[in-house]
Amino acid sequence: MKKIIVILFLLIYPTNSISHIGHYIKYKKIEMEIFRNGELIGYNHYFFNKNGEETIVTNQIKFVVKLLGATIFQIEGYSEEKYLKNQLVSYSSKTLQNNKKKFVNLKFNQKNKKFDIKGSSYNGEASTDNVIGNWWNHKILQASSQISPISGSIKEQVVTFLGKEKINLYGKIYDVDHFTLKSKDMSIPKDKRLDFNIWYDRENLIILKVSYSRMGNWEYKLKNFD
Repeated sequence: MKKIIVILFLLIYPTNSISHIGHYIKYKKIEMEIFRNGELIGYNHYFFNKNGEETIVTNQIKFVVKLLGATIFQIEGYSEEKYLKNQLVSYSSKTLQNNKKKFVNLKFNQKNKKFDIKGSSYNGEASTDNVIGNWWNHKILQASSQISPISGSIKEQVVTFLGKEKINLYGKIYDVDHFTLKSKDMSIPKDKRLDFNIWYDRENLIILKVSYSRMGNWEYKLKNFD
């Protein structure tokens, strides 16, 4: 059954199609709101700047979790992805997580055709088959591994297509494809494991919603795209 799901997935989302940065040429911004246990706690916004064959995607994220008025978890970060044609050539991020600084500096190495990564959790090389784990890029639904946008660590993943659904976001009904994205290695500690539900709008080539459970029930919802 799993083989059938994988084959169906590759037929619907062929590699040379899903990875094309040109899918986002019409977008200037993608704005997502972040909810925890149904309460709005922050945002995750992406902005697209195109200049000839170069595309730069910047990300701003901020959220604060409070309990009885006291802050128990917070993140504020900024990142920049640079593409030349369809190739990711650099990625950098700075994140403050509970007053702890995290970072990623990634460069595409022209000689060996790999990524060179210096991050707060990983230093070394990585295959260009990896995708940065940001929610603007639907290539994350095809990749077999991802690079943490916060720390640079690399995690193998398994994506499973569950079926077609309809969801209501901010009063608008969307036809979507529902996927799960999980760590390939399920022995990883639960607080570091990938375990997401993702709803993808194939018409607009955009991820509409992401949910997961960790210290509560979290949802990233697409509020606006332009």
